[in-house]
Amino acid sequence: MSVTQTEPAEPLRGRIRAGDRSAFAELYEQSARAVYNHALRLTGSWPEAEDVMSETFLAAWRGRETVEPEGGSLTPWLLGIATHKAHNANRGRWRRLAFLARSPEPRAVEDFAEEAIGRIDDARQLAAVHETLRRLRRQDREVIALCVAAGLDYRQAAEALGIPVGTVRSRLSRARKRLAELSAVPARDTAGEPDRVPGEKDGEAVFAALFLQEETR
Repeated sequence: MSVTQTEPAEPLRGRIRAGDRSAFAELYEQSARAVYNHALRLTGSWPEAEDVMSETFLAAWRGRETVEPEGGSLTPWLLGIATHKAHNANRGRWRRLAFLARSPEPRAVEDFAEEAIGRIDDARQLAAVHETLRRLRRQDREVIALCVAAGLDYRQAAEALGIPVGTVRSRLSRARKRLAELSAVPARDTAGEPDRVPGEKDGEAVFAALFLQEETR
């Protein structure tokens, strides 16, 4: 009899620990979207979120023997791996950007605007959301992504990050306070400034967009 989402998590844990590929496939079906969306929030990049998701499940399979046979959902375990992978992806991106900044300007290429028009606004919004979160400390950004966006409770977030529950609470409180400060910044005097690019968002609107809109797959 196959394990379903309505059955206790313990049998699935035991099967994964034992190297049951069908059990791992079930885990993937249950958690891939959550892992992808979490990676997207932390990286701000669709392609990198795909890479992080792939690396997360590869690392999970390789580390399957570390899974405790008893316990609840394995989502915190997966999101903890994804958080680490996303951090590495972000570090790698900044290294690449630094290299490109030192490189000669590339030659002009054909304009593919017609093909990309359907994704422009989404890309701008994603960039704006990610830029807002980047104003938080990395540890605070990870906690708010887990607790607010991914819906983990304090204990699950602590499990995912390998930190005490009290640390999760303090980081989440600090992150919310900082985001409230960002959303409360008075609007600038825009006289004489160019119009905003369509899709740009600030403060509370950006924060809301992050958690109200999830990538569907």
